[in-house]
Amino acid sequence: MKIFLRACFLAGGLVASTPLLADDEGWLSRGWNAASTEVSDIWIQGGSELYLPFKTYHMRWAYSREKIDNYQESPFGLGYGRGRYDEKGNWSGLYAMGFQDSHFKPQWMAGYAWKAMWGDRSDWNAGLGYTLFVTARSDIGHYTPFPAVLPVASIGYKKFSVEGTYVPGGKGYGNILFFWGKWSFDK
Repeated sequence: MKIFLRACFLAGGLVASTPLLADDEGWLSRGWNAASTEVSDIWIQGGSELYLPFKTYHMRWAYSREKIDNYQESPFGLGYGRGRYDEKGNWSGLYAMGFQDSHFKPQWMAGYAWKAMWGDRSDWNAGLGYTLFVTARSDIGHYTPFPAVLPVASIGYKKFSVEGTYVPGGKGYGNILFFWGKWSFDK
């Protein structure tokens, strides 16, 4: 498994750096340019954000009582990000976060997130979207980084929001709700 994950990570890096990116008319080049512009806009135009993970909930139907009793469900951690709202009022951001995983070990993640937003930013609001990220855990390839995509939802009031994601899985793995608080220092 460890060798497979490293091979996938290496292959992704090689594909991303191929000469196809130099083709100004190609779909890969257009996609790369759009992604680069989005990242640059978030970093330059966005405001700082503080992330505080506070709850990991293992779905009770997917785990034995003994497993749940041994899991960490209060993931101490901290994160930093940059986020911005576009002309339609939707939010996008870049972030990095570290926290305790279910086994009390450090888990690291960094990525991009996008949410369609409803409501007024100066009052109550809600969002629904996705995150693309790279994470590393002790129990998956002994901290070999791997990519993932998950849904993201939020409920906020002014500059504070409670956000969460669902990690799908089966019996004894995945099926986790993960929550964090986010404070925006936006302009």
